[in-house]
Amino acid sequence: MNYLAHLLLSGPDPDWQLGGLLGDFVKGPLKGERPQAIEDGIRLHRRIDLLSDQHSAYLSALARLGPRWRRLGGIALDIWFDHLLADSWQQWTPVPLETFVDTCWSNFRQRQQWIPENARAFIQRAEQFTLLPGYRDVGVIQRTLERVGQRLRRPQPLVDMLPLLQADRVLLEREFHTLYTDLTRQAALFRQQHQNQNYPGK
Repeated sequence: MNYLAHLLLSGPDPDWQLGGLLGDFVKGPLKGERPQAIEDGIRLHRRIDLLSDQHSAYLSALARLGPRWRRLGGIALDIWFDHLLADSWQQWTPVPLETFVDTCWSNFRQRQQWIPENARAFIQRAEQFTLLPGYRDVGVIQRTLERVGQRLRRPQPLVDMLPLLQADRVLLEREFHTLYTDLTRQAALFRQQHQNQNYPGK
């Protein structure tokens, strides 16, 4: 899953949402250096990634990209799934996409002390260029694949996968729906369990 998916799966709490984003930027053990809810959001991010990578719908979607992209296909697929999520946003939440994203950025500005520099730089760019709402546009996905491919240790033409993703759009939409439905349920269960354990008074 990519940025937009993780933000929505984090639930309505701004601290959990920040943790959902930081899961792509914070590595290694969590030692209580941040508020409990932010670190729980990071834990949820990691749990979602694990569940997604093992899910039959995800593995089926990945196989559609063919053996050439066995190693790197997951990167492009996660970005494409954010496109499918943005394109079907109203199926998953009544909050408009732009409102949801703007609220996240506003809440994160109040939590700057917990955000590492690399994540701050991403948030600044994403807000400046309205990146996440822009995921509805295939042109934005194309440019994203180009940039991400160039930033890999060994640059790769990830954008070459875009025609494959577009050609299989209908089947990929079905697999995404199955996957995201399951992840939504699992994320809600994870949040509820941690709510009961760590915030019993709430």
